[in-house]
Amino acid sequence: MTRVIAVASGKGGVGKTTVTANLGIALSLLEEDVLILDMDINMANLELILGLEGKQVTLQEVLAGEENIQNAIYEGPGGVHIVPAGLSLPNLKYIKRERMEKVFDQLIGSVDIILIDSPAGLERDALAAMSPADEMILVTTPEVTSLTDTLKTKLLAERMGINILGVVLNRDKNDRDFLSPEEVEAIMEAPILCIIPEDTELIKFYAQGTPIIIEDPESEVSHSFLDLASYLVDKDYLMPEIPKKSFISKFIDGLMGHVPLKPRRQKG
Repeated sequence: MTRVIAVASGKGGVGKTTVTANLGIALSLLEEDVLILDMDINMANLELILGLEGKQVTLQEVLAGEENIQNAIYEGPGGVHIVPAGLSLPNLKYIKRERMEKVFDQLIGSVDIILIDSPAGLERDALAAMSPADEMILVTTPEVTSLTDTLKTKLLAERMGINILGVVLNRDKNDRDFLSPEEVEAIMEAPILCIIPEDTELIKFYAQGTPIIIEDPESEVSHSFLDLASYLVDKDYLMPEIPKKSFISKFIDGLMGHVPLKPRRQKG
C-alpha cells in the first residue's frame, strides 16, 4: 500500500521544499520507491532544487487536461521520481485542480511512498494538497512566527484526519534568541523527528540545482535527512556511493514557457 505523506509548513521560506527534496532522495537511497509530487503550483521550486527545470510535460499540463500523469514523471537524483509542478506562468490559467483526484487514482499503488510538497499556509491550494495525505511532516524554523503558523497547519490537518508524524526543525541556530527544540515540542505537542542545523552551503547547492545529500553526503545535514528517512521506514542505512551531478539553471525561460524539451531519463 502506498504511503502518502504531505510535507507542510505554516509559512513560506522555512525550507519545506528543500526538506522534501532531500528526504525523498534519502528514502530512495534506502531502496524505497519514492515519488515526489510538487503541488505548490503557484510557487514551484522543487524542480529548481533538483535540477529538473525546463521539462515540457509537468503537473500543469496534466491538470490542464493536456497530458497523462505518467508522462510527467521524471527520474531525479538518487533514483527518486519527480512530478514537477511547472514554471510556466501562462499555463496557470488552464489548470483545473479538481483533476488531482484522478492523478492520485493513477499513482496510488505504483510506488511505495508519495511525498507531497504542499503549498505553505492555509489557503485553498494548501488544503487541496493536504487532503490526499494520510500522514504529515511539519517543517518549521525556531522563530515564534514560523512556529505559530505551523501550529495552525497542524491543528487543521488533525481535523482532516491526517496523522501528524512529527516536526522537522529546520535551520536550528542553537541560539538563546530562538526557541529550543524542547520548547518547539512542547508548543507543537508533537515529536521532533529531525533537527537540521543552519548551513550556508544549502544556498549554494540550491543555486546549482544539486541537493546537499548528493553534493555533500557526509555533511551533518545529509546525515540528518538519512536518519529521518531511516526512522520513517524502519531501516538501517550505510551511506552509498552517490554520483555527483550539476545542472545549468534556465528558470527564466521556464517562467515564460519557452524552454526546449530535454530528453527524459529512462530507468535501466
